[in-house]
Amino acid sequence: MGTRIDRPGSERSRSQELCRRDFFVTIGAGSAALLSGCLHALRPSPIRRKPNIIIIVADDLGYADTGVYGCKDIPTPSIDSLARKGARFTDAYVSCPVCSPSRAGLMTGRYQQRFGHWYNPGHPSQVSPRFGLPLSETTLADVLKEAGYVTCAVGKWHLGLREEFHPMKRGFDEFFGFLHGSHSYANPRADNLNPVLRGTQPVVQEEYLTHAFTREAVDCIERHHGGPFFLYLSYNAVHTPMQAPKEYLDRFGHITDTKRRVYAAMLAAMDDGIGAVLDTLRRTGIEDDTLVFFLSDNGGPPRANGSNNAPLRGAKGTILEGGIRVPFLIQWPRRIPSGVVYEFPVIALDVFPTSAAASGSPLPPGVALDGVDLVPYLAGARRGAPHDALFWKRDGGGAVRKDNWKLLKPDNGLAQLYNLSTDVGESVDVALDHPELAAGLAGALADWESQLKPPLWDRPRRKARKARKKRAS
Repeated sequence: MGTRIDRPGSERSRSQELCRRDFFVTIGAGSAALLSGCLHALRPSPIRRKPNIIIIVADDLGYADTGVYGCKDIPTPSIDSLARKGARFTDAYVSCPVCSPSRAGLMTGRYQQRFGHWYNPGHPSQVSPRFGLPLSETTLADVLKEAGYVTCAVGKWHLGLREEFHPMKRGFDEFFGFLHGSHSYANPRADNLNPVLRGTQPVVQEEYLTHAFTREAVDCIERHHGGPFFLYLSYNAVHTPMQAPKEYLDRFGHITDTKRRVYAAMLAAMDDGIGAVLDTLRRTGIEDDTLVFFLSDNGGPPRANGSNNAPLRGAKGTILEGGIRVPFLIQWPRRIPSGVVYEFPVIALDVFPTSAAASGSPLPPGVALDGVDLVPYLAGARRGAPHDALFWKRDGGGAVRKDNWKLLKPDNGLAQLYNLSTDVGESVDVALDHPELAAGLAGALADWESQLKPPLWDRPRRKARKARKKRAS
């Protein structure tokens, strides 16, 4: 049975209380076995070596589209296994509800608006030359490479197209994937402006792209399992275009909605790929010494890909819960107990400091992170909320979450206040009932916004219909 680590206002788990009570019963009974079991549960196992680190990112995955988050029509046994063997976060967020800024935050551990990375770049033919993760920023790959890790990036990059922004200039030793925001899965010649690259050289990619990324990830593990290695596996599934192999479509004949059926097939192919990665960890004997993260880069866009964010309101592109709250799982058998359900708010910015701390890597001087190391909270060494508050900014609007309260401030309109412990769907605005609380949160949001830099490039205009159709073909 797992452990539930509850936020204030939810039903608290008594597992640690029971363990402490058993400790005292043990002393009276003289049972060494039970005493040993409790002490083991309260004290993390020693680290035998620097852990390997794998970050698996899904693209545009709906909050409710995996089994452990309530999905009924699409089995995801491999993703679910991460929750069974590690920790599942109920209230996990990304720092932006669209792809590129969200990934900039993930890769730096900092709110991306602090360095001007506000927007996606637009169509490859219209990208600003300034688009890219600023060279002033230190990436997680930079830190881990300096600590002796072999660093591999596989899949979608979306953090710059120019040479200086290439993954192999941002801390990665190896790269197989594409640089822009989306790519055909089935037609290797459909993206001349955004080719699949091995290193810096285009390759002819005939295999279904999700399978190709899995193949490369497995190869990375097999070549570097002596460790330590860092693998950033950034699937573009389940982002458009909606394309899936026939053998996967055949699994979901019971789904009558065509878009949802293709989505299910694409997700199943990714889940099988994640299963192959996890199987490789077990086969090479390094599962216990590998820290694995799984998350989506933002909420699902149901109209575009058939995803499901229930019971959340909103979708990709909004700072409603459906745009920013995502599935988030961590597995590290050596340090993190199995079956943990963690209910305090966390954010993708925490991946960087969690990974750096696990590796024992010091941060470069002057690097100030917005994330925190989550392992002490999951292992029971630290209690309470990892963050005092979390913030978001999208165009003129903003949002802040503190404890169970979320203030949503539209770009033009009155601020709205929601109690997420009783209203996760953000349906009842209670700002008038709690004016002092709303004012305090609005002040905190304004203070945070004052620390942000202006955008380095303009928000892209909507692509022409012709360009949009061409990319989806």
